[in-house]
Amino acid sequence: MPDDLYAGFAERYDLFPSRFNLHDEDAIGFYRRLFAENGVRTLLDCACGTGRDLLLFYSLGCEVTGSDVSPAMLAKARENLAKHGLNAPLHQADFRKLPDCFAQRFDALVCLSTAIGHAPDDEAALEAFRSMRGALRDGGILLLEQGTSDRQWAEKPRFVLVEDTSEVTRLFALDYLGGTGGRDVHYTVLDVFHRFHKVKEWSAVLHVLLRDDLERLLWAAGFREVAFYGGYGFQPYDTRTSERLITLARR
Repeated sequence: MPDDLYAGFAERYDLFPSRFNLHDEDAIGFYRRLFAENGVRTLLDCACGTGRDLLLFYSLGCEVTGSDVSPAMLAKARENLAKHGLNAPLHQADFRKLPDCFAQRFDALVCLSTAIGHAPDDEAALEAFRSMRGALRDGGILLLEQGTSDRQWAEKPRFVLVEDTSEVTRLFALDYLGGTGGRDVHYTVLDVFHRFHKVKEWSAVLHVLLRDDLERLLWAAGFREVAFYGGYGFQPYDTRTSERLITLARR
């Protein structure tokens, strides 16, 4: 992203309902078990956005660091963390260049909310995965999470209702493009503010990676174990039915 794509969106980004939060027992159990089994103490969220996920990881006892390519998102993250009394280090960094930005090697690295889709093609995604591997200690783990699953790609919904309250309705409008590998999607986020009778819009093109793409690219990047889950209950990922794609890879 040559410019700050999120400059006009960061302030209202948190209208997204959190995938998990401090009261989401499924997510808390998933990460608590995963971190305990893998000896995770230090963690880098390399697309931390507004910092909400860092709060959960901190609550589980992790020493957290956040990075993001967007200055606007990092500014909002600092604001969010300060509200909770957390002074975690935050850095502006491209997830394709992490070893150049961090001397430390982390126990775990996370890239959530389909953020890997900002890599514009498979070549850039492979560069990102090599970078992520380089920021991990030997035996460290990488977690990727996205709502774009093989099932969604097969169904290709045109509209997705994300949030609907008395205050605001958030709707995705999806245009499926060709692009490299035929899986680029133009996402338009429409926020309807009912009280003010206003609509605000934001859009981006994401390069979609599905299960087989992720497995191929992660192996090519040098990861030695790759597993897939369809939710926070550690249920196996099913390309026909799973609505969420969670990927675990080990350096």
